[in-house]
Amino acid sequence: MIIRRNLLALSIVTALSFHGLAQAEVVAEANANAEAAAADNRDTQQLEEVVVKGIRQSLKASLDTKREAEAVVESITAEDIGKFPNTNVAEAMAQIPGVTIDRRFGQGERVSIDGTDPSLNLSFIDGHPVAQSIWLYGEQPNRGFDFTLIAPEILGRLEVYKSPEARLPEGSIGGTILMHTRKPLDLDKNTLSGSVGYSYSDQASKGKPNASILYSVKNDAETFGLAVAAQHYEEQVDRQGIEVFGYVPASTFTHATGVSPDTMVPNSVNAAWFQQTRKRNSAVVNLQFKPSEDFEANLSGMYIRENFDNYNQSVYSYTTWLPSTVAAVDQLGGVRGGVAQTGHSSADGGAVIYDNQARQSEVTTKGLDLNLKYSGDGWDVGGQIGQSKSENPNITQWFIEPVYFGGYSWDTNRGVTFDDPAAARNPANWKDAGWMGNRGIFSSDGKDTYGQIDFGKHFESVFHTLQVGYRHNKHEEAYGLAVYGGVRLGSLADVGTIGYADTMGAFDGFSYEHGHHVYVGRDNVIDWVRGSPINYSAPDPGSTINNTWSLEQNTDAFYAQLDFQTEGQFHGNFGFRYVDTETDASGYNPGGAAPVLPAPAAWWQTKKSSYDKVLPSFNLIYDAADDVVLRFSGAKVIAWAPYNQMVNNTFLNDSTLTGAGGNADLGPYESNNFNLSAEWYFAESSVLAASVFYKDVSNYIDRIARIERQYNSIRDNNPDQWGALVGFHGCTADGFCDYSVSRPYNAGSATIKGFNLNYQQPFGETGFGVAANYTYALGRTDQGNPMPYQSKNALTISPYYEKGPFSARLNYNFRSKYLAGGYVAGAAPASVDNYTEIGASLGWNFNDNFGVTLDASNLTDEKYFQYLGSKDYVAGKYSTGRRYMLTFRAGF
Repeated sequence: MIIRRNLLALSIVTALSFHGLAQAEVVAEANANAEAAAADNRDTQQLEEVVVKGIRQSLKASLDTKREAEAVVESITAEDIGKFPNTNVAEAMAQIPGVTIDRRFGQGERVSIDGTDPSLNLSFIDGHPVAQSIWLYGEQPNRGFDFTLIAPEILGRLEVYKSPEARLPEGSIGGTILMHTRKPLDLDKNTLSGSVGYSYSDQASKGKPNASILYSVKNDAETFGLAVAAQHYEEQVDRQGIEVFGYVPASTFTHATGVSPDTMVPNSVNAAWFQQTRKRNSAVVNLQFKPSEDFEANLSGMYIRENFDNYNQSVYSYTTWLPSTVAAVDQLGGVRGGVAQTGHSSADGGAVIYDNQARQSEVTTKGLDLNLKYSGDGWDVGGQIGQSKSENPNITQWFIEPVYFGGYSWDTNRGVTFDDPAAARNPANWKDAGWMGNRGIFSSDGKDTYGQIDFGKHFESVFHTLQVGYRHNKHEEAYGLAVYGGVRLGSLADVGTIGYADTMGAFDGFSYEHGHHVYVGRDNVIDWVRGSPINYSAPDPGSTINNTWSLEQNTDAFYAQLDFQTEGQFHGNFGFRYVDTETDASGYNPGGAAPVLPAPAAWWQTKKSSYDKVLPSFNLIYDAADDVVLRFSGAKVIAWAPYNQMVNNTFLNDSTLTGAGGNADLGPYESNNFNLSAEWYFAESSVLAASVFYKDVSNYIDRIARIERQYNSIRDNNPDQWGALVGFHGCTADGFCDYSVSRPYNAGSATIKGFNLNYQQPFGETGFGVAANYTYALGRTDQGNPMPYQSKNALTISPYYEKGPFSARLNYNFRSKYLAGGYVAGAAPASVDNYTEIGASLGWNFNDNFGVTLDASNLTDEKYFQYLGSKDYVAGKYSTGRRYMLTFRAGF
């Protein structure tokens, strides 16, 4: 079914493309001749922002940026972002060659560039970093940029530098993303634009409003301007899925029949339901002062507030929870690929758990940036200073975990079927097992403070510009957790319910009673926990000790870059960047003792480390003809691990006895990168390009799971359950158990190699056109392991039609399977299966000032499927449904 659906979508895309090609072959040839005749001298300076209208003009502006760049660069403009069926910048970037995105909640969050992990690509807005804090309870901070943070409307253009220049900040292996907001002196006086819209999720059967506005004003002399952009955005997220929490051999279940002892058996089969209304209010203010051609000052401020409140429900069997649940497993079967796909637990010990996680999360991000530039006679000097801060101090989770004790059957594709369905639908039969829940509060803060000075000297020679500069960046990250027990015991009859859920309809044949389980409701969960006699002066020691840490990283960088242009066709740049980094990583180290609060002062320990490196780079460009550009680049680059991996923290799952932690002795990734490309601009606004990339990564960081003795907080929070665990999984009476804890290590080396193919062409005056690209990436560590977030094949085809007031665009994005992280602490990395995203956009301009667009995403209702090594080892199958957005736009 999936193959037929993808083939159908691809056939539609191809047919539309060739229909336009058939009408325009002669016209395109004439345009190619005109383009060659009109070619002029190269302007090696960065292009000014150009306000364009429509799909075709925006693609042309992006292509001009690519062609004139002094490195390997891809670009998109604001109209590209506005025209793509997207809710954020990541969705727009999916059209760029070599860029792939992960859609764990149905929309793009972080991007991979040429087969690299998103955390190895840095992003900047107007030349400066934007601090981030986490929004999802239990998630860890990441250096990769979360593009749900940025409203597309505030950006003017975006570039992806796949080959570095010495003047650019270090820290990326895949590529550096530079986003630019709109500046008032680049816009017409009294520019006013805005939009109102409505987004709708068909799976949630709910819609939400959106609105944006931009106003720009400047004086008659065009020496001073002010631009203000603001946006309100809402989206209903509804993710439903089948999850499996690990596998154990059938020999674990001594009472089970039907399979051989070495058959692997799922620990659990879960029906997961994540609900969220995302809200984002953002504003960007730009003040621009340019009293003369020699001096310019830009002062910008950014404010973003995002609400990520959510409600997550999980109803799952748990066969290895307790000795009694192990003994209750009496039948296993349906073996496929060495994995039992079905089973049964008797009423004597069988248990199904119902996790309810009601969460509150609000991220606030603020920034202020000052950028100055002065140009003298043959020289220029500039500087930038600012700070960006993001905080989420109260990521709260109200958690209850009632249990149903009774017999049931399970199936990895169909979920749980209860032996007594009527009993399972009775709220009174879902009750505590000696412990009912807790309240947890994470805090997450990030701050960047930076300053930079640049000096340029211009010469009338082959080597026409020398750039030197210094940059200081101080990054601070803090993370903490407090978990409070004492939630009152009871059943769901006491807690209250709001009927029965209506989920899992996207999965054919799924158990009705599992998908339509008792439904507690977010408000009931919160009220039950809030009404409990919780002692907020006594948080759980283990949670606080293992999850409280801070990191400070100070980087000083000096660079020198020489730009050159021969009298012939050669031009480019070469230089070096010297980087000196000092890192202080702080966290608790109990030294094998049971955690207590207040913690002894000696437990808080800071690991200091330093690192310095010279990073040379070069970009060589050859204009082989008026319409042919060849590029060759090379550079030494580095990238640091995510912040949490650089401290001695440990996040434990006391139920699954797994965990994930950091390592304060980590050094950065290092890589020698090379790019070779050929670009043929064969007609106006057209290109046929190919590029090859090779990355030789040393000091590679890999996660390795090892057995560690860790303290289990169940001993303190649920003594009855703890008594059953002693002697099981290595648990001893003193509270310690054997955990499988994964930590990062500088494990060796890796290589990433591949190529991009890129084709773009408007077909004369027919109104038709197409943009398409393909990326092949192959990466392996020296141990033969695959690289995370790397798809071997990625294909994008985007045909469009634009003529008169009507425009239409179809986006086909395919990426093959790739390795991603697990979602339970310490879970093994899971592979994500092939994923195809089909989107479309229709637009109608009533006149020069008013228009309407209808955007649609995930039209084929693609599922997000995760598995462990083999597809028979299911990790998760998720459905998020289709999304639609209707937007009315106005501009004056």
